[in-house]
Amino acid sequence: MTLKIDDPAALRAAMVAALRDEGLITTDRVAAAMNSVPRQVFAPGEPLDKVYGTNTTLVPKVGPDGRQTSVVSASHIQAIQLEQAGIEDGMNVLEVGSGGYNAALIAELVGPTGSVTTVDIDADVVDRARTCLRAAGYEQVEVVLADAENGVPQRAPYDRIIATVGAWDIPSAWPDQLTPVGRIVVPLRFAAITRLIAFDRDPATSVLTAGNYRLGSFVPMQGDGAATEQMVAITRDIALRLDPQHQADFDAPALRTALDDPPIERWSGAPFDMPDELELFLLTSGPDVPMLHAGQSAIDDGVVHPTVRHGTPAIVRGGSFAHRIKRENAATVSGYETGVLARGPEAEQVADELLELIRDWAGRYFRRGAAHIEYHPDSVDAGDLTGWRAVKRRGTLAVSWP
Repeated sequence: MTLKIDDPAALRAAMVAALRDEGLITTDRVAAAMNSVPRQVFAPGEPLDKVYGTNTTLVPKVGPDGRQTSVVSASHIQAIQLEQAGIEDGMNVLEVGSGGYNAALIAELVGPTGSVTTVDIDADVVDRARTCLRAAGYEQVEVVLADAENGVPQRAPYDRIIATVGAWDIPSAWPDQLTPVGRIVVPLRFAAITRLIAFDRDPATSVLTAGNYRLGSFVPMQGDGAATEQMVAITRDIALRLDPQHQADFDAPALRTALDDPPIERWSGAPFDMPDELELFLLTSGPDVPMLHAGQSAIDDGVVHPTVRHGTPAIVRGGSFAHRIKRENAATVSGYETGVLARGPEAEQVADELLELIRDWAGRYFRRGAAHIEYHPDSVDAGDLTGWRAVKRRGTLAVSWP
């Protein structure tokens, strides 16, 4: 049967079916919510086939620097977040970062006995959310103009807090405004990457422990919660990306020289699969590891490997560096093999170091959700934390590999 591109209901059903097939919608409750809310109402003027695509963001707002400050997230991201949140009838839910559509989905999930508050720092976004929610029949959603760093105390306590913007930290107001057994779903930025994490609160200690985490990309928070990562330029098109609190020094001129050295390759025998899990392991298990990024021109000119285009962990020693690559290998379960490319006077050493970490991950942690992630607010003693740590403004994030 041919799908009519001018039939929103049919396109909506096809979107939900695709998200189920991809394993991103796993419950009937989330499927019913996404089948009920007319997504096109929240993206006026957008083509229907784009509105109901699973990987497209909608209604972008661009700031003075040319970067997006607000979007309606892709439906596959919204499905992941809603499944992570585990929203039940009658819950009180706060959404951080508005747009309207996701708040309508949450309203479907909490039902007539629940309540939904959505907050945004941008007056234009708030006005649009109010207008679209009213047009779609979700007037019960409370839309608030405020800096979400402070939460929305007048509507607390919340059973769930769902952030739809990338956060570098968890503001102290959020756990303070949770119920004792509440959950925070947040795209948390650390080690120059973002992971969409569902944190459950321990009612006895207030420690937040990750129930699960997924890959995700989001526009950054504005206001008091904003943070700027460090960029160490090696060339005009190649740079190291670092957390704001990163203290390591890098010898950019020496690394620039290393780009002219012939590279060495080493191959691990391990499959190139779940690269986001390997990425997390490399960033939180080895030495001080930055993310290596390159523009398309550096790829086209053959200066760096294509795997660097969207960022990859790199071991850096003085004027030498190594990062992971891949090649076809039918003998692995994924059909690809993970390898290492290194340059510089100590290329052999940094290549072997990275190769050892890759093999360690492949041998012991080759699965989804192998990391243990905790967030300790400043009010909680973090002295007994083990593993990799990131000290934030309001607490400490710890990642370990048990």
